[in-house]
Amino acid sequence: MERRGFFKASLGAAGAALASTAVQARPNLEPAPEAVGMLFDSTLCVGCKACVTNCKKVNGMPPVPFGDQVQSDFALDLSSKTLNVIKVFSSGTGATKDAEQNGHAFEKRSCMHCVDPGCVSVCPVSALTRNPRTGIVGYNPDACIGCRTCMTGCPYNVPQYNYDSPFGAIHKCEMCNQKGVERIDKGQMTGCAEACPTGATLFGTRTALLAEAKRRMALKPGDTYAYPRGDVRKPDSFHEKTVPQYQPTVWGEKEAGGTNVLHLSAVPYDKLGMPPLGERSYASISEGVQHTLYSYMALPAVALGGLTWLVKRNTEAENKGDAE
Repeated sequence: MERRGFFKASLGAAGAALASTAVQARPNLEPAPEAVGMLFDSTLCVGCKACVTNCKKVNGMPPVPFGDQVQSDFALDLSSKTLNVIKVFSSGTGATKDAEQNGHAFEKRSCMHCVDPGCVSVCPVSALTRNPRTGIVGYNPDACIGCRTCMTGCPYNVPQYNYDSPFGAIHKCEMCNQKGVERIDKGQMTGCAEACPTGATLFGTRTALLAEAKRRMALKPGDTYAYPRGDVRKPDSFHEKTVPQYQPTVWGEKEAGGTNVLHLSAVPYDKLGMPPLGERSYASISEGVQHTLYSYMALPAVALGGLTWLVKRNTEAENKGDAE
């Protein structure tokens, strides 16, 4: 084979592999058969941060102080000390709640427990896993090597690393079901849903939560609705409130393959800091590319074969020159 022929064949093989990527890319994962999750309705949130306080109580985490004040939690974002935080959107005067213009709205940020989680896909040691029954994305600190690849694989910027510890680990919401807590396995609900006074954070199965979200979207704005609190399947009580004009989609039904934590809002989701996502999961796309490029080690084999040919040709040429 001539050098030109070798490069032509190599480029042809690479092109064929890349062209077949879209065909071989795997589909999104489906929700777990008994997937549990939460529904956060921004229009119900009053910013009291009871969810933040109870989350820290359940998970044994100290509050983030402001100066000498330690009675309340002043966390502004997720960190190794905060798994759940309330953030605020404000526009203009900020006077009207849930209004895009001159209004404000609250947003709850915590792990979305993706149906097809990118953090699980990119973790090289399976420290992050998706429970095949409940869909909860859990974390095993004993398996973690601290590479922090999961932080780049999450479109929501959720996993947080503890840089203050020499044995730093990743911290994220595990839906109150990690080792030593296991509230879900014990038939309880998440700490944030348990503490929410208005039902802004609602616990339940993904199927029941999605049905509740769509029920709310079908209501007539201005009517009064009894919003369930606690577990959507067996509410502790109800919170009556006027129905707002919701956004036309449930965030998490399809975004990036879907999430087990769903969101409803009256203001556009991008105003609440949600990233622009299509329906394909990042994991399905990246794994499809990787598996296609390296299926049967096709491209490495081509490269190795080319190098072997070049070495053999040069060796033969040197031996021929020595013989002459």
